Amino acid sequence: MNNKKIEIKKGTIKRLLSYLFKNNKSKLFIVLICIIISAIAGVLGSLFLQTLIDDNITPMIEKNLNDYTPLLNAILKMSVIYLIGIISTYTYNILMTIVAQRTLKEIRDDMFVKMDKLPIKYFDTHTHGDIMSRYTNDTDTLRQMISQSIPNMFSSLMTIIAVIFSMIYLSPFLTVFVLIFSIVTIIITRKLARNSAKHFIKGQKSLGKVNGYIEEMLNGQKVIKVFTHEKKAEEDFDILNDELMNDSFNANKYANITMPVAGNLGYLEYALVALISTYLTINNIIYFSVGTIISFLHLTRSFQMPINQVTNQLNSIIMALAGASRIFEMMDEEKERDDGYVTLVKVTEKNGKYKETKNGIWAWRHPHHDGRLEYVPLKGHIELNGVDFGYVKGKQILYDVTVYAKPGQKIALVGSTGAGKTTITNLINRFYDIEDGKIRFDGININKIKKNDLRRSIGMVLQDVFLFTGTIKENIKYGNPNATDEDVIKACKLANAHDFIMMLPKGYDTMLTGNGQELSQGQRQLLSIARVAITNPPVMILDEATSSIDTRTEKIVQDGMDKLMEGRTVFVIAHRLSTVRNSKAIMVMEHGKIIERGNHDDLIKLQGEYYKLYTGAFELE
Repeated sequence: MNNKKIEIKKGTIKRLLSYLFKNNKSKLFIVLICIIISAIAGVLGSLFLQTLIDDNITPMIEKNLNDYTPLLNAILKMSVIYLIGIISTYTYNILMTIVAQRTLKEIRDDMFVKMDKLPIKYFDTHTHGDIMSRYTNDTDTLRQMISQSIPNMFSSLMTIIAVIFSMIYLSPFLTVFVLIFSIVTIIITRKLARNSAKHFIKGQKSLGKVNGYIEEMLNGQKVIKVFTHEKKAEEDFDILNDELMNDSFNANKYANITMPVAGNLGYLEYALVALISTYLTINNIIYFSVGTIISFLHLTRSFQMPINQVTNQLNSIIMALAGASRIFEMMDEEKERDDGYVTLVKVTEKNGKYKETKNGIWAWRHPHHDGRLEYVPLKGHIELNGVDFGYVKGKQILYDVTVYAKPGQKIALVGSTGAGKTTITNLINRFYDIEDGKIRFDGININKIKKNDLRRSIGMVLQDVFLFTGTIKENIKYGNPNATDEDVIKACKLANAHDFIMMLPKGYDTMLTGNGQELSQGQRQLLSIARVAITNPPVMILDEATSSIDTRTEKIVQDGMDKLMEGRTVFVIAHRLSTVRNSKAIMVMEHGKIIERGNHDDLIKLQGEYYKLYTGAFELE
């Protein structure tokens, strides 16, 4: 889990605004006009109360008039004013909902694009649940802010401005009192909001931890039950859940206090305004008509309500900005570096000269600094010379590793867990870059090769198979989207997967869900072999590909892999030593170093570590 402190950075608001205004300027302009109209309509309605009471209701009472026509006309005018306000409010709310969804779509698109460009290291150091939380919880807080908090806050600010001018028009003296009282209210609520903000930020981080832990527990349910680890898992979850509860409680405690405090202060202000205006009128200090008092009281309420709304929306905005910081933190992560300039192209050869064509053999297009262009046929010759590496700076994993693998050779890597076997394959794929030494592919330093082209030339069959939601055919074509149906069938026959596929109700059109849970582990592994086979790579990496399947299925899978390995450079990470006997060379690793190398017979004669492992009654874990 990444434990870096989450902060709301200065650039967060600016970046959010850039997303907000992108492709939404006309809608936001209409929203602005509607908010202004809505605010003015609300204030005009309050001011109209003075006219309604002083010019219509009071004269009717004093003169005992029975003609209600002027009163009805006044009420009709007042209704029209409020109707305009309602229509404007409805319009800007609908438009802001559209703007919010469009903005979130663009943010999610950019997040996903950036995620695809992040190095493997990022996913090794961040839980999937925490990453998912940025896509779900954090973006949802943005939705609430854009569609609700921002328009409500801006509407409140417009209302406050309009109300202040209207109150000054009715009574400058009472307006000064209201403003002073409101400043006191703002100071109190701001202090409460500041405490709430601190805990809202912590709550977002705690929520990411909880989501990450839940995701981990869901993936490991079988392991939990096998080792009866339910109690410990519950205890660990309780710790994280308590942390989330405390952070959320503290955040909402201050947030929930803010509104009642502001509300009650507003009632007190309302009462004081009524008392002062009545006292001034009775004592002939300042005269206020009944309509003026009622209109001013209504404006006072209209003034206090938007202030309360601004205070209330601040919490949502702060929480959304905390979520935005987490989103932009991910988007600001350094993407996978690729300084390579050697690419993979198809060429034809004539009289020792190569020419790029649509059909032909694969070759490395290697431009040199002197302007010379060289084409190197793709063969699969891999060399590691004196490679040093560590995942974390200052903590070395590999020490002076040297391996030569010629085209068509099978190289086995054996050793205990943590010896560095999988690390070597990660370096060949350039999931990580080495600290010292050289790795060459067909004589070319792999740092010079474009990563996509490098990985296109290397096929990997892993122990943990992952199948996507879709048909079997679509999963096989994942290795080569341009493959034909005939290519798919050919790859599946090569991998010994065709027979079991044809026994399924819909054959190659059988739909897979949940990582292919409808199939056995062996069947899923055969599909992963077929997926690699359809790419026809010159280099193969088999990372304990048969370690989690039964012996009978292993024979079928091994036969499929043997067909696939023919004529290719193959690196095998061995779980069962019986599967590496026919390797051209076997590298025995321990603590990041190659301690023995040779073929099976040579290592048996040596009677060293490999001999002990092979003749012992156990297999490598």
